[in-house]
Amino acid sequence: MAEKRTEEYYEARLKAAQEAKTKLEIYDVDAHLVETDPEIREFMEEPYCHRQGPLLGTDAWHTGRGRRDRAPNSMEERLRVMAEEGVVLSLLFPSRAMDIGTMPQKDYVRAFCRAYNNYAAKLCTHEPRLRAAAVIGFQDVPSAVDEVNRAVTKLGLSAVVISSFGLNEHLGSQTYWLIYEEMQRLNVPLMIHCSIQGPIGDRRSVSRTMQHTFGRPMATLMDCTALIYGGVPEKFPKLRVAFLENRAAWVPYWMDVMDAKWEKRRSDAPLLKARPSEYMIGGNFFYAPEPDEQALPYLIDQLGDDLFVFASHYPHSGSTFSADLLERNDISDQAKKKIMHINGKRLLFGSN
Repeated sequence: MAEKRTEEYYEARLKAAQEAKTKLEIYDVDAHLVETDPEIREFMEEPYCHRQGPLLGTDAWHTGRGRRDRAPNSMEERLRVMAEEGVVLSLLFPSRAMDIGTMPQKDYVRAFCRAYNNYAAKLCTHEPRLRAAAVIGFQDVPSAVDEVNRAVTKLGLSAVVISSFGLNEHLGSQTYWLIYEEMQRLNVPLMIHCSIQGPIGDRRSVSRTMQHTFGRPMATLMDCTALIYGGVPEKFPKLRVAFLENRAAWVPYWMDVMDAKWEKRRSDAPLLKARPSEYMIGGNFFYAPEPDEQALPYLIDQLGDDLFVFASHYPHSGSTFSADLLERNDISDQAKKKIMHINGKRLLFGSN
């Protein structure tokens, strides 16, 4: 007969789970602020703060939503949730500000990025458990380089986040190399966090779910391909790159695809000195699986446990929890420690 599970039993399990979380010192490399236009306007300079209507454009699938239901109402509440989850460091991304790539006006893009970065930096002031990623306007490279420098050296931001949809050139283009050079010099990672539209965000979708399902994966594959074929990991060997909110099962598939294509036409990627797959698993590219992703044991077996990082997406819908990974019995304790602490720390700071 099965042992009767008492209230004390569940309390003991809860205590053990909390102790395991605390011991791991979890790094969450993909959490979100839910910024609103009024909050950003407070930091915008004249005359841009008087812009009528939404600060960023919207499309048929990506409309403004304001503050989401699960969003914490205060920093104290966010920090409480982090403590419950065992998270000792949370990298904060925007919710809408990543769509800055769709805006064509360079002066406005510059003003918006400065305002958002000031806003994010202020929220993290005096709280070492919170770090923020900077948004920059790739549309204007000299301004982008200046803003990366300001965001890191003056504001203390810890990464650059990009959603490439809307840009005129792919992320591997030499046009953007000055940005990557500055990021490498300042030792901050590039976080690829694609929006829902994707590079094939056209009129064929009949629902937001359909567009969201293929838009983000296609954008992620495009960005990975562009960076590698463009020679970015070869030219900037210390630049760390993470691919977020697209699961991780695509990685071995895309390694095979890219290798096969490159072998047939190496002249189209003349800067490469190794196979594309070697850059993808060489130690500078990181991937964020879902904690409950069924393919994760296979990925660890095939690619090792050094490539994957923990990303909660909190507080967006579909947010995951540390227990979703910790309670799995098909992932080793060593791999859990790598994913939830060691790899995230190395991604953010370049250290083991």
